Amino acid sequence: MSTDQQPDPKDRPARLTVGVVGAGRVGPALAVSLQLAGHRPVAVSAVSEASRRRAALMLPDVPVAPPAEVLQRADLVLLTVPDDTLPALVAGLAETGAVRPGQLLVHTSGRYGAKVLDPALRAGALPLALHPAMTFTGTPVDVQRLAGCSFGVTAPEELRLAAEALVIEMGGEPEWIAEENRPLYHAALALGSNHLVTLVAQSMELLRTAGVEAPDRMLGPLLGAALDNALRSGDAALTGPVARGDAGTVAAHVAELRRHSPQTVAGYLAMARATADRALAHGLLKPELAEDLLGVLAGRTEGDAR
Repeated sequence: MSTDQQPDPKDRPARLTVGVVGAGRVGPALAVSLQLAGHRPVAVSAVSEASRRRAALMLPDVPVAPPAEVLQRADLVLLTVPDDTLPALVAGLAETGAVRPGQLLVHTSGRYGAKVLDPALRAGALPLALHPAMTFTGTPVDVQRLAGCSFGVTAPEELRLAAEALVIEMGGEPEWIAEENRPLYHAALALGSNHLVTLVAQSMELLRTAGVEAPDRMLGPLLGAALDNALRSGDAALTGPVARGDAGTVAAHVAELRRHSPQTVAGYLAMARATADRALAHGLLKPELAEDLLGVLAGRTEGDAR
């Protein structure tokens, strides 16, 4: 559907008042997206100086208020706090009577499903778990990144349509995740995205040590192609010395890492072993080459392995 067929958000009636508890990187971006869909942010809680600056940047006309007051003002409340903080926050809000019957209470934790909101449910709230599978910067660019972003959605069956509708209004694509699968779902995302940042940062540091002046420029096309190949072809996209069984090259890598960056050796060996296992299982690594390679990864020299 072309954008010229969409009504101007300014011409839409504000259907829900929106509050944000926790002005981290996620909450303000979601509130802005809901505002663009015709809803009205009315309050945001922000404690640290960084969160206050973020709220001022993203939601300049929205007053900062304590969490209980945010809930008092809003029909839809976004609980965008760290995972470990969420259960106690929900329990505290319910115990103090801040939760109102019929209020939509949305958390954005990947780890938890809807059950973490049970104290609020007993107080009459409508619980939704909407987790955007996206990395956030805390700047306006995040709102653009939500376009086409998948959301892990968990909610009671009777609220499924409401949850999916909110995701679509924020520009996202709803993906239903069963309550019991939320921890596995979140682990998968962390494995793919959080660890990628660590790997890229380590790679850039090593390239600088090797004399490369613009490691970002060197890695950008390579990593972009590798990601595209992996998403298209899965394990068939595996390349490099581990997948080929080049034990001597891998041994040289390990030796250089021990010399220049010993803190990266454990990660290199762990990922190389995982790569070798997958390459072997999918017929990419020849069994006759695997023995020497696995010997190197176990800490033996190439000669010892033989």
